[in-house]
Parts: sequence; structure tokens; C-alpha cells
Amino acid sequence: MDELLVTLLKGPAVIVVLLVAYLFSAVHVLREYERGVIFRLGRVLGKPKGPGLIFVFWPIDRIIKVDLRTITMDVPPQDIVTKDNVTARVNAVCYFRVVDASKAIIEVENFLYATSQLAQTTLRSVLGEVELDELLSQRELLNLRLQEILDRHTDAWGIKVSLVEMKQVDLPDEMRRALARQAEAEREKRAKIIHAAGELEASKKLFEASQVLAQEPVAIQLRYLQTLTEIGVEKNTTVVFPIPMDILSHFTKGLVKKD
Repeated sequence: MDELLVTLLKGPAVIVVLLVAYLFSAVHVLREYERGVIFRLGRVLGKPKGPGLIFVFWPIDRIIKVDLRTITMDVPPQDIVTKDNVTARVNAVCYFRVVDASKAIIEVENFLYATSQLAQTTLRSVLGEVELDELLSQRELLNLRLQEILDRHTDAWGIKVSLVEMKQVDLPDEMRRALARQAEAEREKRAKIIHAAGELEASKKLFEASQVLAQEPVAIQLRYLQTLTEIGVEKNTTVVFPIPMDILSHFTKGLVKKD
């Protein structure tokens, strides 16, 4: 009789223990940046759960956790051919995050892999439509264009692409040497233009100075004496014999008379 009573008491106790264990297993705690997409009998519930304490009653419910933080994804180097038939290898980085957890799970099988493949394809197609000079000098515009295209295509997956940045552009050695020669030629061109502009400005100033000196002949002699003073200050082996201008003019007049 006692054994039967103990057996009857043990039965409800086991059930209670199992029920408590099941309730504890149904409790899930989601962090602030997590959302839980709940499938109940194969159908998704209307709104993702979380953050905080939620209940998932297995096996009726199944939960898939989705991280809502910004994801940094490296786009592997892609071989591209620009519009002017120049080969290059370009890699980039893409920043995106999930804004709709339900779409990210339902609309696409693996949103990380899908976004990565779409970024690689978009990088090749967009950069293949521009010339090398645009690729090197207009990165900001190309980054915005890449971001807009990716954001438009991933919107149906509940993903927001916030930024796309090209990290490095690798060119063949022949093209690097050609660009170096082009830059050198451009520098020489600018140097010659600046030098010519200086010569033009100097000739204008000399012309103005000649007009001023022509009004007073004594100013020429004063300038001549100042030049001798500057030469004498320097430590050199140059010997200068000053000759009065009147003597030279006397010989010049005599030669003219003989002719």
C-alpha cells in the first residue's frame, strides 16, 4: 500500500519537473541589437520579437536570431577592364545593416552571401563603364553610385547599405610607368608655362624701367655705379675697370665722322 502511494506521488512530481524544465527552455533573452524571427508551425509571425525576454514554445515555434548592427564586409579584389581598355584590380568595403529582420530571413536564403555577391557584380559593372582617369580622380562619385545601386537592390531584402568605399586600385607595372611619364611631362609643361610667364612679366618691367631711365641719362650712370658696388662686395676674382660714358661717346662720334 505504501509503495503504491509513493508511486502515485512520484507521477505528478515528475510531470511538474518536466513542465518547469520545458518552461525554462522556452525562455529566451535577446540583446538590444538582436531580433528573433518566430516561425509557428511553419508560418512567420507578423513582427520579430525582442529585445528582452521572449518565449519560444518548441516544437511549435522555431526562432532565428538576426543581428541589427552595422556589418562591415570586405569585397574581394575584382579584375575589371575600364572603358578605355585598361585592366585593373579593385577591392572595396561595404557597410550595411538589417532594418527588417523578417525580410532578411524570408526574401533571401542567405543575406550575407547575397549582398557579397551583389557587391562584387556591381563593382565590376560600374567601374567597367568609366575611364581610368575617372576611376582615379572621381572616387567619391563612384562610391556614391555603388552605394545607391546596392541600396536599391537590397531594399527588397530588408537591408540598408549605408556606405561603399573603394580601398585600393592596383594597376599593371606598364601602366604605372606610363602614368609616371605623363605626370612628369605635365610637370615640365607647367614649369615651362610659369617660366615663360615670368619672362613676359620681366620684359614688361624692363620696358617700363627703360622708359624711366631714358628721361634722365644721369640715372644710367648711377645704376652703373651701383652695379659696380654690388660686384665689389662679393668675394670673387673678377676685375672691373670703370670707363666713363663720356669717353665712349667721344670715340663713337669720331667713328661716325670718319664714315
